[in-house]
Amino acid sequence: MSVSARMKSNVCRHSVSLLLLFLSAFFFPRAEALTKQRGSNLSVSAVLVFGDSTVDPGNNNYIQTPFRSNFPPYGREFENQEATGRYTDGRLATDFIVSYVGLKEYVPPYLDPTLSLEELMTGVSFASGGSGFDPLTPRISNTIEIPKQVEYFKEYRKRLELAIGKERTDNLIKKAIFVISAGTNDLVVNYFTLPVRRKSYTISGYQHFLMQHVEQLIQSLWDQGARRIAFVGMPPIGCLPMVITLNSDNAFLQRGCIEELSLVAKDYNLKLQNKLKAIHKNLAHLGGKIFYVDIYGPVTNMIRGYDKFGFEEVANGCCGSGIIEVSFLCNPNSYVCPDASKYIFWDSIHPTEKTYYIVFKTLRHIIDMISN
Repeated sequence: MSVSARMKSNVCRHSVSLLLLFLSAFFFPRAEALTKQRGSNLSVSAVLVFGDSTVDPGNNNYIQTPFRSNFPPYGREFENQEATGRYTDGRLATDFIVSYVGLKEYVPPYLDPTLSLEELMTGVSFASGGSGFDPLTPRISNTIEIPKQVEYFKEYRKRLELAIGKERTDNLIKKAIFVISAGTNDLVVNYFTLPVRRKSYTISGYQHFLMQHVEQLIQSLWDQGARRIAFVGMPPIGCLPMVITLNSDNAFLQRGCIEELSLVAKDYNLKLQNKLKAIHKNLAHLGGKIFYVDIYGPVTNMIRGYDKFGFEEVANGCCGSGIIEVSFLCNPNSYVCPDASKYIFWDSIHPTEKTYYIVFKTLRHIIDMISN
């Protein structure tokens, strides 16, 4: 049976609403420790983030969507056990990045109305859980499409210009690191689950369609002054607990990765790397830096060599049964594993804070290169 046919068959046995929720050591270093490692990096003015639930620190709290995570047990390992809207038990990789370059400890959501000027100046996230490059993807879950995230960024620029002037704003944007993380929802939810895109595109054609939107996004950010862009690839999507559940004949007993789907993500990543290389070649002489950030490799390594990283569970999330719970299905009434650091995944989609930290450690050299 083909990948598409098997996905379609399994969806019949599960609620489609669950699928629309897709997209994000005992101690981790706080801001002071990370800054001590790197030193305050004056060449980085801000960290500005776009994408989906893997980098949404709570923007969905401020829009009309059911796809939120601003309630327990989310945030169990966050400061004061606060459920901020991050789709994990603690911090995201972007939080570790902003701390590493010495700006602050967390990247806040842009839509938070209480943000100070200093918070705005040192970086925010425009990302929205459930979003993607395909314009149809965020419409499914009524979340913030990426072109709208760019519109918010333009609004952000105007706010800064009014506060600190155009020259300082231009310089701040030029020295900022832009992080983009999206695409998983497009493939897993939009293409392999819903029938619309499959009727119009082959998988290769759909990936090409996504690359067109990637290029448009980079051009939009470039036109607004972005010069340092870190573009995150796709993880091995066949290893997400929810995907395993939907594609296993017996989801409770057979919990291995669905390799066919992970290979689709791997092919997507190759196309993305080629696209970014071509764009970088055209923009490098103008001072642009565009880097591909590999997370497929690090996550695959964690799954295959889980014991080396101190993990004990790789195919189930920490929350609930670990095979279907995400967003409102992972809630205050859910069972939660006693030690999330033993799990790669927090819920059936999103990594734990520990996993995000390990991913961050593998990309520090890219942050160093893009900062200089």
